[in-house]
Amino acid sequence: MPKKSKKKNVTRSKDDDDDEQLPSKQRRVEQSDTPSTLCFDSPASLFESLVQPVGTEQFFREYWEKKPLHLQRSDNSTASYYQSLFQLSDLQRLCSQGLQYYRDINVVRCINGKKKVLNRDGGVKSSILSRNLVQNKATIQFHQPQRFKDELWRIQEKLECFFGALVGSNVYITPQESQGLPAHYDDVEVFILQLEGRKRWRLYSPTVPLAAEYSVESEEKIGSPTHDFILEAGDLLYFPRGTIHQANTPAGVDHSTHLTLSTYQRMSWGDLLLDIFPSMLCDSSRTDVSLREGIHRRLLLTSIEGQDTSRLAAYLRSLADEMDKGMQTFRSTHMKRDFIINRLPPYSQQQLLTPSGSIPTLEDTVCLRFKDHMVITVEPNQEKTDEAAVLVVIVLHSLKNQRENHMMGESGEEEEEQNISRGLQFPLSHLQALQQLQQAEQLAVAQLQLPTQEAKLSLVLALWCESLLHVL
Repeated sequence: MPKKSKKKNVTRSKDDDDDEQLPSKQRRVEQSDTPSTLCFDSPASLFESLVQPVGTEQFFREYWEKKPLHLQRSDNSTASYYQSLFQLSDLQRLCSQGLQYYRDINVVRCINGKKKVLNRDGGVKSSILSRNLVQNKATIQFHQPQRFKDELWRIQEKLECFFGALVGSNVYITPQESQGLPAHYDDVEVFILQLEGRKRWRLYSPTVPLAAEYSVESEEKIGSPTHDFILEAGDLLYFPRGTIHQANTPAGVDHSTHLTLSTYQRMSWGDLLLDIFPSMLCDSSRTDVSLREGIHRRLLLTSIEGQDTSRLAAYLRSLADEMDKGMQTFRSTHMKRDFIINRLPPYSQQQLLTPSGSIPTLEDTVCLRFKDHMVITVEPNQEKTDEAAVLVVIVLHSLKNQRENHMMGESGEEEEEQNISRGLQFPLSHLQALQQLQQAEQLAVAQLQLPTQEAKLSLVLALWCESLLHVL
């Protein structure tokens, strides 16, 4: 599940002339009129409707990170809605929009337990994709369709709010009697929605429970499947990261189309510790002179053992004691920043980028907008000065993120700096007032815990100008 992206200019290949060119105002697949069977009232209601009839509490108690779940749906309304999310005809129309092999499309087939990639260079042509499906029995893997399909944007944006983590997707279109990928496991939690046709799935016990990376496993190593079933249109399948799986389209089915929704990549407790430990050690070093003492000469040329190991263990125990006593502040800066900078913007963002309501005054009552799309971090001021770094409060949000770049690879330094510049910076003294706004449904500006009226007004004006505050 790749993260971040660097925006690239896409040029349409001259060889694509046999694909119908869409008018410039129809750059995305048009929205379907099929009624939704999901509830979009809130992130929680969206997830609950996705996994019904299993309740949310039951799902996380019995299945999440534990075992697979296959939900069979016999109603035509769910099958019709799932099909409207993405189908083969959508992909054929999208070929006129400058799709590129590797970046947008992979053409693959599993032969004798090995993945064979049939990609070409340059732009994707609909006629060539059709030929690969029919003649080569290849699977078409389409990356991140939420960039083009509004309903998938709507679903994944809500799921990112629900999980507090990035949610990517891929579409797989596989012809009959064919398999696209060999048996493998992923480093993400996977939800599979069967959109068209039928597909046989075989799942196996993990060789690496809750795996932190992707890997292919040999048939000899994985043993017999623990689950073997057919997904019908409208069905949903969930399995935890590390679950070994493979799937093929049975005979008699023209083609199968399924959507994978994936999340929780690098979201473990270990990842969180890697994120918060540097700042905790830095804070401790400011007050504990023993942490600032130099290591032994030539230590880097030898192994760390004996008394050196004991000394490091003592530092860690002391740090753990301070954490238990509430003497340490936890700052998950990098994970928060990575999430908010790379996630989807709010659905229908073009209506959200102007301030809401009247300009706030000291007499007003206000509330935050898009709480699920903003994070507050405390980090050292990045301004270059000769003085020691001071901590500042940064408010980051995803209102101006580019949907077209979502989950499309590593972003360059220039783009990341541009994203960071979207944040608002405040003195550390403003942290409590910002937390007040986060926790309250509504709050009088006069009640903000800041020392002066000027500071209160300055804070709400900054948030209002960034479209993060609404005046009631």
